[in-house]
Amino acid sequence: MDKAGFPRKPAKLSASPASNIPKDDIPEALRDTPVLKRRSRLRRSLLIIAPLGLGAIALISAMLLPKPDVNSATTQEPTEASLEASESESESEADDLLGHLPYEEAPLSELQRITADGSIKLRTPAANKFQEMSAAARRSGVILVPLSAFRSVAKQEYLFFDVKAQRGQVASKRAEVSAPPGYSEHHTGYAIDIGDSMTPATNLSPSFENTAAFKWLEQNAAYYSFEMSFPRDNPQGIDYEPWHWRFVGDSHSLETFYKAKKVADPVSNLSVEPIEGWEQSEK
Repeated sequence: MDKAGFPRKPAKLSASPASNIPKDDIPEALRDTPVLKRRSRLRRSLLIIAPLGLGAIALISAMLLPKPDVNSATTQEPTEASLEASESESESEADDLLGHLPYEEAPLSELQRITADGSIKLRTPAANKFQEMSAAARRSGVILVPLSAFRSVAKQEYLFFDVKAQRGQVASKRAEVSAPPGYSEHHTGYAIDIGDSMTPATNLSPSFENTAAFKWLEQNAAYYSFEMSFPRDNPQGIDYEPWHWRFVGDSHSLETFYKAKKVADPVSNLSVEPIEGWEQSEK
């Protein structure tokens, strides 16, 4: 029996109708929907956060890693190859002297005279070819005159040092018209200075290029294996010498001139001075 004036205890609420429905009766589309949504959101968050995290790690690593020393990369010790190249260049520079290349003196036993008095000589192969060339020129009405050929180192010493002292010239000035001893093509027995018998005033002068002898040589000398040693703008920087020719008709003569090392710092802006006698042939 209820006591009067006291409220009754509230009745227990029954569970919601849905909670009493068996799970198999819930449509599949509605089962565990909140869980699936949470997982989907979590995956999207991971896809966004993961790259950002990796990028941050990479940035921090790059900042912490030591930077390469630029100066150390540019100041590497020279390699063996670079040292050899440097030595080779130094040797090349040392081989020329005032624009002239070194040549050995031909043995006297290998020389043959090309004039009646025997004062002018060439190595035998060059002498034979010069005589053939001279005979061919004569048949064309041109007389080639040999002015100077083989010259010893002793002779070149006089022409360079003694004449330099007599004229009060510095070595570089003297080298414009005379090679130092040991550096003249005339030592080889393959070089010869040629004149024109009809115009002796042009001997050993650039004006020789205007003579019949020079024009004939220009067209025919190669047939006898002769070439001009110092054309205009030659790589050695030596004066233009249209009268100075050399024989390159066998292996030895070819190697003598073309195996000579290239001049590293050729003398330039050389000029020819009017000189008495045959002095301008002193190269």
